[in-house]
Amino acid sequence: MPYTEMDNITQTTLALISERARKNPKLQFTSLAHLLNEGFLKECYYDLGRDRASGIDGVSWKEYGENLDENISTLVPRLKAKRYRPLPAKRIYVPKNEHEERPLGLPALEDKIVQKGIARILEAIYEQDFLDCSYGYRSNRSCHQALNVVDKTMMRRPINYVIEADIKRFFDTVSHSWMIKCLQVRIKDPSLLLLIRRFLEAGFIEVDEFVLTTQGTPQGSNLSPVLSNIFLHYVLDLWFEKKIKPKIRGVCQLVRYADDFICMTQYSDDARYIEQVMRERFAKFDLELHPTKTRIINLDREQRCRMNRKDHQSHTFDFLGFTHYWGKSRKGNPTLCRKTSAKKFRKACKEINIWLREVRCAMKLKYWWSILKAKLRGHFQYYGISGNRRAIERFHYVTKRLVFKWINQRSQKASFNWKGFEAYLEHYPLPAPRIVHHLYTLSFVS
Repeated sequence: MPYTEMDNITQTTLALISERARKNPKLQFTSLAHLLNEGFLKECYYDLGRDRASGIDGVSWKEYGENLDENISTLVPRLKAKRYRPLPAKRIYVPKNEHEERPLGLPALEDKIVQKGIARILEAIYEQDFLDCSYGYRSNRSCHQALNVVDKTMMRRPINYVIEADIKRFFDTVSHSWMIKCLQVRIKDPSLLLLIRRFLEAGFIEVDEFVLTTQGTPQGSNLSPVLSNIFLHYVLDLWFEKKIKPKIRGVCQLVRYADDFICMTQYSDDARYIEQVMRERFAKFDLELHPTKTRIINLDREQRCRMNRKDHQSHTFDFLGFTHYWGKSRKGNPTLCRKTSAKKFRKACKEINIWLREVRCAMKLKYWWSILKAKLRGHFQYYGISGNRRAIERFHYVTKRLVFKWINQRSQKASFNWKGFEAYLEHYPLPAPRIVHHLYTLSFVS
């Protein structure tokens, strides 16, 4: 059967699965693994990033594609016969903040293809179940939409308290048994569940030593985002909507992006109750809210506007890389303001400094200048949000000073004085800071 024809069959089947899942929330799917056919897996291969790091097999996207038909044709029979076993992921570490590192797992190329296929099947089902409070790793949803909901909720509803929650090492401590139980609510296909369990238990290689994984869904996997969303859908989102909201006497709103979430409430006793039962809820599923990073913030807008600057800064919360706090509009009305969090700003400056130091002698200026412009555009695309102009302008200035510094350290003789550098920027300008996302809400609840 031609590749395109098989492709269309799988796409049509996924659409039908989504429709059935939407119409019948209690429907359980018993036959899904057969969708991992040759045409579908080829499409999953083309959906992968071309320049991603290789796993322990050392096979790149391009190398696997040189014999794609042959590789896929040998992969599918192994999947059908249940002989397919994922390779351990390659463990690497990337900076999380100034003091911590985040572990990532890099799967083998063939494992990435199968993970992508399973993820698309799961998304077809669970996108119909996920609630509106969830924004992470979902199609047509973004972190800026989550920030917009926070802005509208704080401005238009009588919110005075925010629970800033942090799940301690979520991706490393998720219970495999609870994960499978969550999946079994909708999926009764033993072949697909066996395949998912094998990915969860595949382990990883660290410093040439194999480590068996008995818990966790390592970040870096194509399967990890949708699995984490499914797990937290049952553990947090659905529980909060069905069990907690009916018991709250005031306004409350949950906003979650992956494992990062906040809960906004009207009354302090509601906030204390939610924090207490939330800790008990996560403990039941072998997870823990961080004892110090999870806290209740008093954000009473009238009180904050009367406080001095020092007290004002102590009543803020961080969410998705932004520090949120109450400010005043030009008319003197309370306004929810945002700025780049101090940790994220320092991290961005450190990363651009390290990159400039490494690239300045590795290639000519004209070749890395376009990369620098892309990095600046990416920063402004994310942090260019209403009220944050001062922070992005400051980052633009710091970057410009660092560029001047490292250009002049390519040799013993300086390339530019500051006047000459400004003249160079006139001919080859860097992207100017700009507000991309306009989130200001003019109406507010007094």
